[in-house]
Amino acid sequence: MHIEKASPGCGAIVTGIDIRSISDSEFQLIYRAWLEAGVICIRGQELTIEDFLSYGRRFGEIFPHLVKKSRHPNHPELTVMGTNARNADGTVNRPVYTRGHGWHTDGPWDPKGCKATQLFGLEIPSRGGDTLFANMAMAYNSLPNTLKKRIQNLEADYVYGGVSRKSSELLEPEDRNLPPVRHPLIRTHSETGQKTLYFNPTHLLRIVGLSDQEAKDLFQELEQYQIAPGAEYRHKWEVGDLVTWDNRCTLHSATADYPIEERRVHWRCTIASDDAKGVLIS
Repeated sequence: MHIEKASPGCGAIVTGIDIRSISDSEFQLIYRAWLEAGVICIRGQELTIEDFLSYGRRFGEIFPHLVKKSRHPNHPELTVMGTNARNADGTVNRPVYTRGHGWHTDGPWDPKGCKATQLFGLEIPSRGGDTLFANMAMAYNSLPNTLKKRIQNLEADYVYGGVSRKSSELLEPEDRNLPPVRHPLIRTHSETGQKTLYFNPTHLLRIVGLSDQEAKDLFQELEQYQIAPGAEYRHKWEVGDLVTWDNRCTLHSATADYPIEERRVHWRCTIASDDAKGVLIS
């Protein structure tokens, strides 16, 4: 097994290992590298659904994603990403094609929290379709001290799709107006102790205690520091890539730029936090 950094900011690549037969000690090496890098890719895997889910459970409890349309019919914990990206007339089905586009963390709207997300590359287009990642601890460290003090006690409420409920068409009607979940803007990673800027513009509903204009001004200010210099990693997918990222310390975004006549298909699962920080607001 060989582990190397993918970029200075975040990310690590693992080769020379088959996750179907790794020992506990080998997994602990991967897990430690994952905590350090925030994102880890294990290349060259050939997996069944059971293999994929079994590996995910090494990180924690797996639970079904809120979007029911893309759940696997026989494995509700498994989301199949990227199918039906074209409509019957050949036009782009934009909610599917652009799903995951825009900087965000997964699951801030879920009271279970989202420790990690895992994707497995099944069909990869000839160009485009990359996933971008960024280190939120570096974002926090880049904040001026005056700004750190201003936001240290602030909290934000999140719903799926944010204030505009963007992409709510992916949800069933009964799931489109669920109550928000509240998180602090500055979080401390439960395993590494690092402070992170937990700011998710894609799913943001409001910043608690601020007027709409004050929240908008702060939003624009924080966006300047959200992606710190040198904090990014651009993952170029290969078939057989098994990628797991830590939603407690990284942001990510799909690029939504691959040829629509080609397919980009992944298996996905969500790993719940064992120390969920979100508070459901009734």
